[in-house]
Amino acid sequence: MKKLLGLAVVLLFGLALASCQEKVVNTWEEIEDRGYFIVGLDDTFAPMGFRDNSGNLIGFDVDLAKEVSRRLGVEVRFQPIDWDAKVLELNAGTIDMIWNGLTITESRLEEMSFSTPYLANSQIIMVKVGSTIETMNDLVGKTVGVQISSASDDAVSASSIFADLGGYERYDTFNLALVELSNGTIDAVVIDEIMGRYIISQNEGQYEVLEDNFGEETYGIGFRLESTDIRDRFNQVLLDMINDGTAAEISINWFDEDIFLR
Repeated sequence: MKKLLGLAVVLLFGLALASCQEKVVNTWEEIEDRGYFIVGLDDTFAPMGFRDNSGNLIGFDVDLAKEVSRRLGVEVRFQPIDWDAKVLELNAGTIDMIWNGLTITESRLEEMSFSTPYLANSQIIMVKVGSTIETMNDLVGKTVGVQISSASDDAVSASSIFADLGGYERYDTFNLALVELSNGTIDAVVIDEIMGRYIISQNEGQYEVLEDNFGEETYGIGFRLESTDIRDRFNQVLLDMINDGTAAEISINWFDEDIFLR
């Protein structure tokens, strides 16, 4: 009897949870009917999407999403997520897309549908100013930090030097990894160049970047595999923004130059 009651409670809880979830939408018509689309992001990933000193969400990708929203005539809602659970969030329908400096990788192409690439990036190695680490080979025996489930994590884990590292630490955010680098707990951080260069510009004299890196890559917007209709609509709007110069204006505002891919 207790087992039956327990099973009933589990079933009722599952039904309640399901009823609270967003309806999974995979077509543009469904987005229009609902009146908004939901962008999932890591709100600590400067300068793509992060909080200012007042707690407001700002960033390059945030500005892009807002402009796309304006042109499409629907609201954009931003949903901070656990980066390690991003695919689960996407498939559950709690978000409609991941737009936050998301690297296009072979493994991710099996899990989601990507927009046309819009920015180039690389996985750079950041160390403290004055570090004796000058090349990738100098990481042998040293402790390296990354964000868990990031492109940096993938790149380092798959590299030929991985087995020779002295330690490998995976953090919930890059910010936590950089704190540990500053404290001397770890020796280097492998991080997206877009974020790394921004952090360096905000902390002059604290970090430096090695010439070696863990690979070149591109950013895209990640959609559910079934959401090709929504993806195609966003691709068209981004192309329009590139052609009319709006994308360049947003890029110059954040990077002092137009770095959009053509």
